[in-house]
Amino acid sequence: MEFFELMDISHNYLEILNPTSREKILAVGDVLNLNADSHVIDFGCGKGELLVLWAEKFGISGTGVDISERFSEKARNTIQERKLDRNVEIVCANGSEYTTDEKYDAGLCIGATFIWGGFRQTIQALKQFVKPDGRLAIGEVYVSNDMPREYIDTHLPETTRHEYELLQTAIDEGYDVEYAVRASHDDWDRYEAGNWRGLVKWLNENPTHPERQEVIDRLRGNQDEYFRYGREYLGWAIYVLSPIMY
Repeated sequence: MEFFELMDISHNYLEILNPTSREKILAVGDVLNLNADSHVIDFGCGKGELLVLWAEKFGISGTGVDISERFSEKARNTIQERKLDRNVEIVCANGSEYTTDEKYDAGLCIGATFIWGGFRQTIQALKQFVKPDGRLAIGEVYVSNDMPREYIDTHLPETTRHEYELLQTAIDEGYDVEYAVRASHDDWDRYEAGNWRGLVKWLNENPTHPERQEVIDRLRGNQDEYFRYGREYLGWAIYVLSPIMY
């Protein structure tokens, strides 16, 4: 079963596809000083909830880019239901291949830096889509300083960093970390449990599916990692980055 098929299953009952909340997403919008003149682009936009919330609260216009056809369809349906067609456009595409001549006030990648292969590469990619004074908002996982080496070596992608390394990377790329909104344990629980719900419900509804074992393995693996290490040692935050102008 392909990665994005598993993502569709595990995220079936989630609207926000990251360990954060509506309140924190709106707080990021406040920091970005969003208003009806703001034009934003969101890579890995999922079901479009961030853009929808910002369009409703701040009146922004924006473009969401996501590779998942199912997520893109869900996003378009939500936008239509909430009468935001004039504000938000969804493009189903591989973000790493997406191009446009438009320049945006803010470039976003919330929890999808794998599109370009890491935090640094995401900053480098997003800066090509924003105006010279445009700001970035990136949601990224990080490891705590006391995380067991065993977990880092065996469970985490090589691109996973400590938070102080993310800070230095931003500075190296010409940005200040202006603000950070971190995930709480409640945010993590909501997100992880939402994944488990999607997987369990699918397993109950598909008892004879030929790729059933892959879904079981994902459920067991996710739960084992979260209970053993993740909840205690993994962090996640949305970082607002401003170009260094001084």
